[in-house]
Amino acid sequence: MLGFGKKNKYDVSVVEAYDLIVKNRSNPRFIVLDVRTPEEFAESRIENALNLDFHSNNFEAELSKLSRKDKYLVYCRSGRRSVNTMNLMDKLGFEDVKNMQGGITKWINKGLPVKF
Repeated sequence: MLGFGKKNKYDVSVVEAYDLIVKNRSNPRFIVLDVRTPEEFAESRIENALNLDFHSNNFEAELSKLSRKDKYLVYCRSGRRSVNTMNLMDKLGFEDVKNMQGGITKWINKGLPVKF
């Protein structure tokens, strides 16, 4: 299990996350996964992010439908839901998952681009 607030090899800063997104812009196997509520997602999001609500009753079932072979960058508002999602994805056999530390809050604070 990975812990909230502790840096590990699966964590990336918002700047590293931005670099990953730019580097993989034309890679259809790179997925930016936003695990906030649809309401949070509608307020602001990273361009082309896929939204799965961590708090929905069918979250694990929806997550299970995704390819285990794709490369994922997971984020939420502050980092707690994305860490929990990363742990679940690990348990489900996903091979390449990164957690954006600090979530979209830190992303916005760094002045990185968002869609409204």
